[in-house]
Amino acid sequence: MLLKTFGWSFAVTALGLVAAVFYGGWTAFGIVAILSVLEISLSFDNAVVNAGILKKMNAFWQKIFLTVGILIAVFGMRLVFPVVIVAISAQLGPIEAVDLALTDKDRYQELVTDAHPSIAAFGGMFLLMIFLDFIFEDRDIKWLQWLERPLAKLGKVDMLSVCIALVVLLVSSMTFAAHAHQHGGAHADKAETVLISGIAGLITYMIVGGLSGYFEDKLEEEEEREHEAEEQAVRTGKPKSAVTLAGKAAFFMFLYLEVLDASFSFDGVIGAFAVTNDIVLMALGLGIGAMYVRSLTVYLVRQGTLDDYVYLEHGAHYAIGALAVLLLVTIQYQIHEIITGLVGVVLIAWSFWSSVRRNKALAAAGGPGDGEKAEVSSGV
Repeated sequence: MLLKTFGWSFAVTALGLVAAVFYGGWTAFGIVAILSVLEISLSFDNAVVNAGILKKMNAFWQKIFLTVGILIAVFGMRLVFPVVIVAISAQLGPIEAVDLALTDKDRYQELVTDAHPSIAAFGGMFLLMIFLDFIFEDRDIKWLQWLERPLAKLGKVDMLSVCIALVVLLVSSMTFAAHAHQHGGAHADKAETVLISGIAGLITYMIVGGLSGYFEDKLEEEEEREHEAEEQAVRTGKPKSAVTLAGKAAFFMFLYLEVLDASFSFDGVIGAFAVTNDIVLMALGLGIGAMYVRSLTVYLVRQGTLDDYVYLEHGAHYAIGALAVLLLVTIQYQIHEIITGLVGVVLIAWSFWSSVRRNKALAAAGGPGDGEKAEVSSGV
């Protein structure tokens, strides 16, 4: 089971590390290995959230997610996105940006460093909105009840998450502006860019959310039609074309998953700039890590982990919230990537431990009927 699920990841790892050695020797080998671990640690929350969606898809579409989807994830977000960042910040054409990244790495590093406040504002706002929309939604299962109950009530206020995100962005940009003005330096004129980038991140999230909502609605429509077709088949005794309906539903789910997956890759790409400015090594390292995240997503689905450990999704979203805050802080201050990675791992490990305690409490209570007592007794 393990080899079947992670076989392609192992193969890609071997090829990627060999390619790194040929490209830049053992130093490149080490950098690619570090980037792979960084991507896995930063994107574990991604795997958990993806698994919640992928579990509704059949084996065929899970395979498509691991093949076609990985091409989109690696070449789209891990290779093209870093070049686009430099192209936009330096006002270069795409070919010029690639040439700069390959031939003048010091200048490329300078441009990336100069663009970091904008990148962090964009990514931080995007991830903050994912977190806010999650915690303001009223859910049947609550992890940190003392926090999630009142937040669910507040979530009934229209556009609250957008208002909070805009306030956070305003405070971040004003603090950055004051600090830059006081100390001078390279970012003294970047406050306006930070504000614009943050708003762009918010707009991008709302577009992605709109698309995701559209895909989700289409999926629900297809599922409803499939259910009606099943009932019709039972009444008439005629077989229905279930394959077509399931295929349409799965296709919309796949698109929805790709939109979400792309959004989560910002943190890994942004974190990678602190390790190397070489886009070839970045693509190799993040590509290997992305492959493991994909395989882990499928593994979680096939093992039924999210159904068994119900707080994992909560932990993943809290990790996203923490990462959003850390990104916004890095607009002004440097934070080591180890801290960024560990925060997510700790939160997810905590949610897993809470889920285990809940399961034990449920078993002791004699079944799922005592859910609330179990959650209270789990200490959360």
